Amino acid sequence: MTISEENYLKAIYHLIQLMPKGVNTNTIAASLDTKASSVTDMLKKLSEKELVTYQKYQGVTLTESGKLSAKMIVRKHRLWEVFLVDKLGFAWDEVHEVAEELEHIQSEKLINQLDQFLNFPSFDPHGDPIPNAKGEIVNVDKQLLSEIAIGKEVSCVGVKDSSPEFLKYLDKQQIALGTILKVIEKEEFDGTLKIQIGTKTKVLSDKIANNLFVK
Repeated sequence: MTISEENYLKAIYHLIQLMPKGVNTNTIAASLDTKASSVTDMLKKLSEKELVTYQKYQGVTLTESGKLSAKMIVRKHRLWEVFLVDKLGFAWDEVHEVAEELEHIQSEKLINQLDQFLNFPSFDPHGDPIPNAKGEIVNVDKQLLSEIAIGKEVSCVGVKDSSPEFLKYLDKQQIALGTILKVIEKEEFDGTLKIQIGTKTKVLSDKIANNLFVK
């Protein structure tokens, strides 16, 4: 596959998590910042390779082959993110763009050796699950912080928004994966939360609470 084809497969894979019945071309175009006509052309190519099922006006789904191929791209991306953070000292807000380039390396042996070198991690630095060599993924029962009841203590296990801006904000708030926090108060008007981390009390907006996964 070309780099462009891989990028499309990965984008469709992520979008299907939100739209399991099928992803429309406009949504794919918006995700990849391209034209709907370009998406249609690419979907025809991917369909010919039996990686997607595409019917006009009915949306796009991945075939079993397409789903496995997409998982392998995601696997490479997330393993490289672990490597960059754990072994090279990158911050979690610095790794996405670098991993976007590294994910297109085609050596299966390299990726399997990388996985072994990292001691077979199940999650990337943002809490997202890493598919194993067979495409299997560990599922974690998690909730958004905004859904947690007052008085409950939880641990941060992931982020819904992995943009550098959001991750830098969390760093300023001293919130990272594994951080234990307790919901003290919730404002009914706008969903603002007052939380406790250790001995410190912080106020988080509803937008922040809706982008933090906890369990």
